[in-house]
Amino acid sequence: MTGPAHSGTHHLLAFDSGIGGLGIVRALRTLNPALAIEYLADTAVFPYGEQDDAFLVERVLTLISEAISRLRPQAVVIACNTASTLALDALRAAWPEIPFIGCVPPIRWAARLTRSHVIGLLATRATIRRPYLNRLHALYAPDCTLIAHAAPGLAACAEHLFRGEDVPPSAIQREIAGLFDRDTTGKLDAVGLGCTHYTFVLEQLRALSPPRITWLDPANAVARHTLTLLQNQPEVTSPSVQPRAWFTSMPPEAEALRRKLPDFGFDEITLWPSLPASQKITA
Repeated sequence: MTGPAHSGTHHLLAFDSGIGGLGIVRALRTLNPALAIEYLADTAVFPYGEQDDAFLVERVLTLISEAISRLRPQAVVIACNTASTLALDALRAAWPEIPFIGCVPPIRWAARLTRSHVIGLLATRATIRRPYLNRLHALYAPDCTLIAHAAPGLAACAEHLFRGEDVPPSAIQREIAGLFDRDTTGKLDAVGLGCTHYTFVLEQLRALSPPRITWLDPANAVARHTLTLLQNQPEVTSPSVQPRAWFTSMPPEAEALRRKLPDFGFDEITLWPSLPASQKITA
């Protein structure tokens, strides 16, 4: 499909394990509709938060290497907290000429916002267990108590909701109950989203949490930071073929997902070229 002609734009790649990074894509398009954004979702091994660290590092490096070679982006947004906390340093070392923008737990933001000095983080198991989180806490919120809670099934809930499927409130409540159970003083007042998927369950999180809680979604901040970095990059001629949403395996309920993609600037599901090209759903 040919896209509209623009005199110039910037060419980005956004990468995630599933649909979570589309929240950042939406924020980017809101700020700059002319951006040419390719999206790559590693649905073959979703969810990342339940995978082995060594396996993920190798896989992320391999996929990003393939994507850089094939798509030639000017910058790469690692729109996945798990991949960012695990592989961002290795990616920057491998391609120092390319800006890599990561998604990290918004500990600094929570520390600035809290009045009680009790902050929370909702994330995957992989993000919670990583020493990187301890470093963020020590650096940006040393005077705050941090309650970090792993919600292993919440990303899947977000995927279901994104596709328009019913998710009972009780399922989400089970995922977040431990966060508030550990708030023994009742002072927790700011909770950061440590997984980009959680953008698509934010409305439910607000409805199921105490009214004192402020939920912090870093999607807009990541988008603004990306555009700031792009100011140092020259504009390029807009691609003659509209950028695509790529998936490493056919996602569940693919037709329901395909119907949502135009809201984020994509028209079809396309399998990453290492898989059979026939497995493709067009609009």
